[in-house]
Amino acid sequence: MSDLKGEILRLGQQAKKAALDLVKLSAEDKNRILLAIADQIEAEGAEILAANAKDVAAAEAKGLTAAMIDRLVLNPKRLAAMAGGVRKVAGLPDPVGEVLDDWTRPNGLRIVKKRVPIGTIGIIYESRPNVTSDAAVLCFKSGNATILRGGSEAFHSNQAIAAAMARGGRGAGMPENAIQLVPFTDRESVRHLAEMDAYLDLIIPRGGKGLIETVVSLARMPVIKHYDGICHTFVDASASLPMATEICIDAKCAKPSACNAMETLLVHEAVAETFLPQVAAALRERGVELRGDERTLAIFPDLKEATEEDWTTEYLDLILAVKVVSGLDAAIDHINTYGSRHSDCIVTADEANANRFLAEVDSATVYVNASTRFTDGEEFGFGAEIGISTDKLHARGPMGLVELTSYKYLLHGTGQIRG
Repeated sequence: MSDLKGEILRLGQQAKKAALDLVKLSAEDKNRILLAIADQIEAEGAEILAANAKDVAAAEAKGLTAAMIDRLVLNPKRLAAMAGGVRKVAGLPDPVGEVLDDWTRPNGLRIVKKRVPIGTIGIIYESRPNVTSDAAVLCFKSGNATILRGGSEAFHSNQAIAAAMARGGRGAGMPENAIQLVPFTDRESVRHLAEMDAYLDLIIPRGGKGLIETVVSLARMPVIKHYDGICHTFVDASASLPMATEICIDAKCAKPSACNAMETLLVHEAVAETFLPQVAAALRERGVELRGDERTLAIFPDLKEATEEDWTTEYLDLILAVKVVSGLDAAIDHINTYGSRHSDCIVTADEANANRFLAEVDSATVYVNASTRFTDGEEFGFGAEIGISTDKLHARGPMGLVELTSYKYLLHGTGQIRG
């Protein structure tokens, strides 16, 4: 057995033991520990920012894109938000122990369906160092032991954040090894984690398509995926065009590197000649490159022509694909064909069209007259999030505490036998 594989197995064994200790903690115990973790993150803020500066410098030297560097950067504001996120999770209701159902059979046997932790969860992620904190505290609050494996580009940041959480949690009574960070970034560590079904109950990859497909192909345990965010906004014939413009600006420009940013704009042919000049001017003013289909190019001949690849591209940048469609059916068909089941919006004043869009678009989050940027655990009231699941089982959309639990049946008898 290689040293790397042996080290991963050791982390798994420790996580399994920690998971058994975590179920003994009360909600009050967990909240006390989380508050101590938040305090420690703030207390070690200078060390965390210094570690992050090393990662950012290395990323710039490697020539990473501005969008990738933005995902990586920590600053005092983001650090304060990280600690604040931990406190928000501490203030959320604890889902563990919730009774989902309770009934008694004719033979007197009582059956209680109760929410419980999943157990041990592996998180494999890239770039964003805040995921180290978000994922760890959500898993901890929901009673799960966690093994975190971050990307090489955020190695120093992740180490510093994990060390602060461990110190803060340990002083408040957190079970040993409840939160562990893989101390190296070798690609083989992903394989060993994915194959460790004896100790991991679930694995969640967060990052590029290549990482996710690798984990899915290797995993021996269930995987919850966070695939591309190819998000759409459809401007219907009845839409308020000023509202539609504001929604499009927010969805594309507020944070283009986010997975919930709009990547394709669909416009009803009845309003295309009026709306497109308005929205194009506003988007171009903010530095957005537009790529259009044939009907869009008829209005803006100077645009770059959109290719088939553009409809399936998550730009994570100030680039937007634009298509004029014949109506609601064509918009829904385009989204269900090219989208990633993430977040899609219709801007309309037609209630019937809104209801059809909500029912027929096969995505985790579907909007009427609101920016797709709201697909976020905090915006949903979940506190920090573990990710946005584009799966249908067992979690879908922003994943908070409830999505990190399972359930079991507790049966109470008085001597019943089946015979």
